[in-house]
Amino acid sequence: MPKSKRDKKISLTQTKKKGLELKQGLVQEIQNCVDKYARIFLFSVQNMRNSKLKDVRTEWKHSRFFFGKNKVMALALGRTAEDEYRDDLHLLSKRLRGQMGLLFTNQSKKEVLEWFKEFRDKDYARSGNVATQTVVIDQGPLSKFSHSMEPQLRQLGLATKLVKGVITLTSDHTVCEQGDILTPEQCRILKLFGHLMADFYISVEAMWSNNGTFEEFSDTQDHIVPPKIRLKPKQTTDEDDDGLMVEVVPENEEMTDDDDEEEDQ
Repeated sequence: MPKSKRDKKISLTQTKKKGLELKQGLVQEIQNCVDKYARIFLFSVQNMRNSKLKDVRTEWKHSRFFFGKNKVMALALGRTAEDEYRDDLHLLSKRLRGQMGLLFTNQSKKEVLEWFKEFRDKDYARSGNVATQTVVIDQGPLSKFSHSMEPQLRQLGLATKLVKGVITLTSDHTVCEQGDILTPEQCRILKLFGHLMADFYISVEAMWSNNGTFEEFSDTQDHIVPPKIRLKPKQTTDEDDDGLMVEVVPENEEMTDDDDEEEDQ
C-alpha cells in the first residue's frame, strides 16, 4: 500500500535542537581562549573514562579543556595557513584526529609535561582492549564469592565446584594472555577478581605559544607493566576480606611444585 502524503510525524518535544548556534558559540569561545591563555597543548586520551577526565578538569580548574568536537575546534583555530586565527594555529588543527583535545593554560611547559607524565589512573579493562599482561588464577578456594556465584563463574569458563559450601577452583585458569584482544567474558572475570588492567592517562602531543612558536613532542615514555601475574586464593580474615593475593611472576619464570609446597607449609 502506498504511503499517504498526509501521514506526517509531528514531534511533541519542546527541546530545541542544538545546531549551528551552538557550534558558532563554541568557535567564539575557543578563539576567546586563544587570546586569553599563553599556551595551547594538544593532548590525546588513552582508555577514555568520562569520570576520570572530569577529575583532571577539576585539578586544572585554572585552565580550560576542550574535548570531543574535533571539526569545530579545527574550524575555530583555522584549517589552513590562510584562514588560521593566529600564526601557526593550523599546525594544531590538522593534528586533531580521534580522541584528541586542547588544553588552554598559562602554566609553563615544564609544569604541564611533568604533571601529565606522572598522572595515571587504573581502571578495569573493557571488551576490545589489548591485554597488557598474562593473568592466571591459581586453583584453590575462592572464599571471596558466595556459594550462589558458582554457576555464574562456571558459565564464564572457570572450572569450579562447591566444597563444603565454598566455591573452589579445581585447576589453574588462564584468564588472558599478553597481547590478546579481551572478550566481554574475560573482562567480567578480571572485574570480579578486582584486577585493574587498563590505565587512563593523557599524552601531550604538541604545544603552541602565543608568540607564534609551535613544538611537537614525540618521546612519550611507556608505563612498565609486569608481563605475568598470578591471582592466588587465600583464606579471608575479619580485617582482610578480598580473598586474593597477587603475585608477580617475572618473565620466562614459572612457579614450580617445590614453591607450592613451601607456601603450603
